[in-house]
Amino acid sequence: MKTTDQFQDFSRRQLLKFGAVALGTASLIAGVGCDSEQPKSAVTNKNMTPDEALQNLMDGNQRFVTNKRKNPNQSTVRLTEVAQGQNPFAAVLSCADSRVPVEIIFDQGLGDIFVVRDAGNIATPEEIGSLEFGTLVLGAKVLMVIGHQNCGAVQATIDGNAVPGKIGSIIDAIKPAIQANQTIETAVKANVKLQIENLKSSPVLTQLVQEGNLKIVGGYYNLETGQIELVA
Repeated sequence: MKTTDQFQDFSRRQLLKFGAVALGTASLIAGVGCDSEQPKSAVTNKNMTPDEALQNLMDGNQRFVTNKRKNPNQSTVRLTEVAQGQNPFAAVLSCADSRVPVEIIFDQGLGDIFVVRDAGNIATPEEIGSLEFGTLVLGAKVLMVIGHQNCGAVQATIDGNAVPGKIGSIIDAIKPAIQANQTIETAVKANVKLQIENLKSSPVLTQLVQEGNLKIVGGYYNLETGQIELVA
């Protein structure tokens, strides 16, 4: 079994080669939903810095909040372009809450953001693997974990009541962030920080950060205003 140090030596070329051997090149491309070609007029992330990518997200959110949306990259022309490949400048791990539509709140369009969503914005192995793909392989420069106002998954964890089915696995993933006498807002932000730490356990993501090719940040979404607040 490979050690952590060996995983940290993975280059983008090595990971792609590994994926091609394990799954077959066609399966990797078609099954996961990517293509090695870059869309003709996609947001270019090759020369974008992580700070610039984060600013692009925050500028879009400000347009959304102030009702000055540009609705970029949402035309049928763009649809055709990104059918040839994807080149997202950002990746997001967000709660699956229907009131947090990621592309809308950041005023972005097709092919701009690689989005992973689940209840409680928890970083499970599957989510981490997806985000490794979105950053290392597809080249997203910023990865934002978004919690939101009055998150039901966090509130259920605070309440501590019995839940049916597999919902308990979500609560178990949030529990380490919960402390006595927390407000729901404080608990949501603490969960964002916890999930960021879980992401940083990935040698792939950590290496990208160390090389200056990725920034991992937290965000708190206000359901009433639409504002994203950065969580330190």
